[in-house]
This record gives sequence, structure tokens and C-alpha cells, in this order.
Amino acid sequence: MELFRIVWRDYRWPFVAVVVLSLASAGLGIGVIAFINQRLLGIFPDPWRILPEFLGLIALLLVITLASQLALTTLGHHFVFRLRGQLIKRILDTDIERVEQIGSARLLASLSTDVRYITVAFVRLPELVQGGVLTVGACLYLGWLSPSILAVTVLWTAVTVAVCMRLVTWVYQHMAKLREVEDRLYADYQSVIEGRKELALNRDRAKWLYRDVYTLNADAYRHHIVRGDTYHLSAINWFNIMMLGAIGVVFFLANGLGWASVQVATTFSLTLLFLRAPLIQAVGAVPTLINARVAFEKLSSLALADYRDSFDSDTRRHGWQEIVLEQVTYRYPEEEARPGFAIGPIDLTLRRGEVVFLIGGNGSGKSTLARLLTGLYQPQSGVVRVDGRALQAPDWVTYRQHFSAIYTDLHLFDRLMGPGGESPDASLVEEWLAALGMHSKLDIEDDRVTNINLSQGQRKRLAMLLAVAEHRDLLLLDEWAADQDPQFRRVFYRELLPRLRALGKTLVVISHDDHYFDQADRLLEMRGGQLHELTGEERKAASRDAVARVEQ
Repeated sequence: MELFRIVWRDYRWPFVAVVVLSLASAGLGIGVIAFINQRLLGIFPDPWRILPEFLGLIALLLVITLASQLALTTLGHHFVFRLRGQLIKRILDTDIERVEQIGSARLLASLSTDVRYITVAFVRLPELVQGGVLTVGACLYLGWLSPSILAVTVLWTAVTVAVCMRLVTWVYQHMAKLREVEDRLYADYQSVIEGRKELALNRDRAKWLYRDVYTLNADAYRHHIVRGDTYHLSAINWFNIMMLGAIGVVFFLANGLGWASVQVATTFSLTLLFLRAPLIQAVGAVPTLINARVAFEKLSSLALADYRDSFDSDTRRHGWQEIVLEQVTYRYPEEEARPGFAIGPIDLTLRRGEVVFLIGGNGSGKSTLARLLTGLYQPQSGVVRVDGRALQAPDWVTYRQHFSAIYTDLHLFDRLMGPGGESPDASLVEEWLAALGMHSKLDIEDDRVTNINLSQGQRKRLAMLLAVAEHRDLLLLDEWAADQDPQFRRVFYRELLPRLRALGKTLVVISHDDHYFDQADRLLEMRGGQLHELTGEERKAASRDAVARVEQ
């Protein structure tokens, strides 16, 4: 299994040490049984000497067994801590395109459910290891006592285990289907939480979501979990009862057929009773390992970036002068046999210090172009050149370090950072708090904004403050002014844009505010996935009838 492979690769020697402790625990367990067989089943002359020896063995067995289980459990928690951290880092390193294809519901399910399954499996791993080691040790001892009875007992147990494994296979099948249903349930939870306002206004839609979507998925979850638990419990009870049956078979072979003495039969029975609990626990641990296997398969299916320690945040930004998109195209994947939306080929030259406005209707390709320009998407054909040099695969991380961006679907962080992740320039923050009118709205403590429950317009102002503090030389603003009141919208175009330009920033502003197109050095328009630069009379006409052009 993947779990054991990773443990062996990354925790080989600690795992070997734990196995040695488990072997010692198993050896002591068999030693206690041998002590009972040799010293306590017969008549012994000095009970007060034997009793301390027996209690000493029991105490030592307790200490060694507890130590082995705690060691493996601690190792398991270290492993899970590392696994969760690597998963988060892999998501951070994965291309935005792939993350968007996966979807937040599947990622959240993997971060919570899959990691939890692996955690539970590793915590239950001591039971499986302990049961396996004890079984091997007990078989060696019982084979020394009576090979013939051991052979029959092993055959009996093999049939018992074979039936158990068949039941466990059915458990696996239902657990695999259950994990698929969980992805859909997470999507339902996301709809309920993120669509709460719309659902409160439209109860018919709420009823449809609850009865026709969520209930069906929840019922499928219940079906598979009940079936899985049924086969799991059947396996445990089958094993438990068959182990009791094995004791009866041992006494029949010893007393009825004369294969061994009563003392040997009693030792076999004691050993089987001793093994029953660890083996039942081991069988009970198998479904958790099955869940872990399903979880690893789900994590593998995400096709995330390989894990690496570095963040490449220390890459040096250079003083670029010109960015060129040359014959750049991009097409989204097909959806239900419908060809995905495409833009391009696009030719665009962006010079340092320019203020460029980008206009266009909904679905015209503005946001896609913005993602291509900032390096979040990579061209499917064509090249992006910086000062004449075409970007190669290793260059994209450095290229993205030049940009700050405020998208329409922004996520607002609560920490102010300077250019290299350090504390920002305090005077710059104070200056922009005043310019954004947010002095009385924000509480900042140790570079952390303690109150981010703001209106959408205020959230975008805070996002602007964060972007200014980063002090990067390119700033993309995706319809930033759309959520501002008319008065502050004027402040943005007439005052803030010149101040941003004075800070040395190159600005790309996606806007529909035709009254302020005069603030742009250049006016670009996306229409049907194609980019056009408006100059002369076209630009004047766009300033007069931008709304009409957008609706075309």
C-alpha cells in the first residue's frame, strides 16, 4: 500500500525501531503464555516465588507493548503532519488552471476527509502491526508444541481470514463509491453556504437544492456507509466466532483424537484467546487502511504539482521596460461537447509606466487576458517576451513577482507585507490609509488588520492598501471602481491613479467608466476574444458610447 511505501521511504529507521519494539512485545506475550504453560498449569511447590516472576513479566509486557504502540502512533502523527503540509504546498505550487479545473469542493474534501482517513489509518496501524507480529510469534511457539494441531488451526484460520478478506473487499468497493459521493456533498455544502442569500430569497430554489440535490447525495452516502459497515461488522463477528470455534476444534483434536495432551490443548486455547483481541483489532484496522488507500488514490487523481520545499519568493525582479504578448492564444476545455471559449491570437505591447485601460463586454475575454498578462495562465500558443526575451518554463515564477492584482473575485488577506515579505513602509501605509479614507475603518496591529468584515467597496480599498504595500511595479485592477460610490469613484480615477503612477507603477485597469477614459494613456478593447487598440476617433467614440459598444 501507498501508506507503507511512503513510511518506508521517509521514516525507515524510526519504523524499523518501532517494529523491533513490536517484536519484543510479541516475544514477551508469547513468553507469558509459555510461562503459564510450563509453570502455572502444573503443581508448583513455591507459589510465592512464582507469583512475583509472573507479575514482573506482566508488568514488563505492559511497558513494552505501550511503548511500541505509543512510538508508532507518535510516528504516525508526525507523518500526517508532514503529509498535510506537503499537500498544502503542492496546491500552492500547482498552476491556477489546474486548481480551477479541480474545483474548491474536491480540494476541501481532500484536505479534510482524505487527510483524516490517512490519519485514522496510521493511528490504527499499531493494531495491525501488533496483531501480525503476535500471530507470527504465536505460530512459531505453537508449532513447537504440536505441529499437527497447528496445521489444522492454521487451515481453520486461513478459511476464516479468506472469508474476512472477501467481506473486506466489499467494504473497499463501498468506501470507494462513498468517497465519490463525499465530493458531491462538499459541493452541496458550498452551495448552501455561499448561496445563502439567494436561497433565503428564493425558497423554491432552496427546496430544489435540499430535496433534489442534497438529499439524493446524502441518501447515496447513507446507502454506501450502511453497506460498508454491514460487511465490516460481518467480518469482525465472523472472525470472532470462528476463533471460538477454533478452540473447540483444538480440544477435539487433543482429547477426541489423542493428538496432544490436555496441557498442550489448554496452551493452544490460551494462545488463541490471547490472539483473538489483537487479531480482531487488526481486522478492524483493515477498513481504515482501505479508506487510506482510497484517500491516496483521490490525492493522486488531483494531479497536483510535485512537492518541493522552496517558494522561489527570493527571485530578483529586474527593471523591465517592455512586455510583449506575441500571437498569444488560449482556449478553455470543452464543456458537455461544447467548444471552450477562446481568445487570440493577441498582440499586445505594454511599456513601463503606462496607464492602460481595458474595456469590453461580459464574456469578451478581458479576465482571461488579464490572467495571461499576469502569468496566471500560460499561452497555449505564441510567446510572452520581456525586453525581447521569450519567457521559458523556469521564468514564469519570476515574471509573476512583478505583479500585484485585485480581481473581482478577490480573497482578502489580513496581513500587510512589504516587497520581500517584511513589514511594510509605515509612512506609506499611513499615507494610503488617508488617501483611501480607511483610517477610521481599519484597526492594524503588528501589520495585521484585525477587522476585515467590511463592505465590498471597503474590501477593495483594503486590497488596494495591501497591493500598494507590496510595492510591485505592475498593478492590475479588475473593475476595482465598480463597487465604489460615485464620489470615491471620481477620487479613484482623478487622484489615486496619478498617485499610483507617481509611485512608479504600470497600471492595467479593466473598466467600464467611459467618463474617465481620458485618464488612460492607451485604451484597449476586447471583443469576441480579439484585442483592439482604440485610437483617434475610435477612442473618442468609445468615451461617448462605451455602454453601447459593450452591449454589441
